[in-house]
Amino acid sequence: MIKAATFQGQKTAVFGLGRTGNTAALSLARGGADVWAWDDNEAARKAAKAQGVNVKDLSKADWSDFNELVLSPGVPHELPKAHWTAAKAKTHGVPIICDIEIFAREVAARPEHQRPKIITITGTNGKSTTTALIGHILKACGKDAEIGGNIGRGVLDLDKMHAGKYYVLELSSYQLERTQSLRANAAVFLNLSPDHLERHGTMKAYEAAKLRIFDNQTHDDSAIIGVDNKETKRLFSELTAKNGRRIIPVSTKKSLGRGISVMKGRLYCNVSSKCVEVCDLTHAKALEGQHNHQNAAAAYAATQSLGLDPKAIGEAILSFPGLAHRMETIGSAGPVRFVNDSKATNADAAMQALKSYENIYWIAGGVAKAGGITPLEKHFPNISKAYLIGESSPEFHKTLTKKNVEHKISGTLEKAVLCATRDAMQSGIENPIILLSPACASFDQFKNFETRGEAFREHASRIIDLFEQEKNRMSAA
Repeated sequence: MIKAATFQGQKTAVFGLGRTGNTAALSLARGGADVWAWDDNEAARKAAKAQGVNVKDLSKADWSDFNELVLSPGVPHELPKAHWTAAKAKTHGVPIICDIEIFAREVAARPEHQRPKIITITGTNGKSTTTALIGHILKACGKDAEIGGNIGRGVLDLDKMHAGKYYVLELSSYQLERTQSLRANAAVFLNLSPDHLERHGTMKAYEAAKLRIFDNQTHDDSAIIGVDNKETKRLFSELTAKNGRRIIPVSTKKSLGRGISVMKGRLYCNVSSKCVEVCDLTHAKALEGQHNHQNAAAAYAATQSLGLDPKAIGEAILSFPGLAHRMETIGSAGPVRFVNDSKATNADAAMQALKSYENIYWIAGGVAKAGGITPLEKHFPNISKAYLIGESSPEFHKTLTKKNVEHKISGTLEKAVLCATRDAMQSGIENPIILLSPACASFDQFKNFETRGEAFREHASRIIDLFEQEKNRMSAA
């Protein structure tokens, strides 16, 4: 754990005792802060106490004594409605931060030569895969690297920092809007599309939160931006005009005169006077699809900007095992392949899978985002049949009916998997794909997208096992 020594002697409120809140409270306490930690949920308070967190009722505190409030990223401080702790903090002039800001101050407090390297990643989609891939590249190249932030472990739960350490951090807009001091040696901004507008209010505010990933960078640091998305292409032009750092564009749609490109599956680096082919991404089995090629290009740009050997980076990209719930192949039952893309919680994310495969038996639904699945209409021809689950089923039924896409309302994930398997087996289609890519949040039926993906894995694995057993029985007969 990273000890928050910069908070020594301060009285700090912590609200939200989940993964990040508990580690923040423990880190602050070990650094010498007087911590008052609280959660509205009794079970969360009990679990935090069991971990050694100092749980005190913030509703009974004198808020004028607090130096800062560490508010869990998932708890709103303004929209759609400020949480009561945020309202208390504002009334008493208490700054609201998150665990990333604590981490940033600990890095800044160290002498320059003793600081770790920081690589940060944001964007509407692709953050987790890019973060995991960068971590994989660094480790494959012999670096002491850890990933965290919005993926895996909370940032303060990572191992003690030292010179030569690399921290690879996935950062959400919720985290970035409460972070002021973080300086990234390499910052990646992949793409931008409407999401979390109930929290930020407008696209302009959402964009502003994401752009904080570039705050505090110097001429020695690198900004990596995907330019295939019109919003981030504009941001690239604006940052270039401001200058102030090395800016590396990334594209999978066109060859760049300067930058990192992917053309016909091949990754090219053109950041100096000579264009170099790095690797053939068609051999990277865990990085299927154009969006994953962008992730690979961004990961290459970030690691190469930190001085890693291009050839070693290319070899590491090809050996990347992939990330659970992101276009993850579970296995096959005969010709039928099961793909878990539960992380696709909005239409933009689901689009990446729908345009990467053909003969799709598509499982979709849950808590719909604004616009539903209408943005996916141009990829409907790749769908053989759709199976709708969750509360969005009536809305999605109307959209698919208008576009003459064969579908049925399955209701539950288990029923959808069974029906899709039966239909795919009986179709006679070559290499059908049963794809869970919901284009929705999971909260109507599952705790989170991971739980939904694990449920899909269990249903698919059961079918695969039965198929193998029957195949073995027939072979032995």
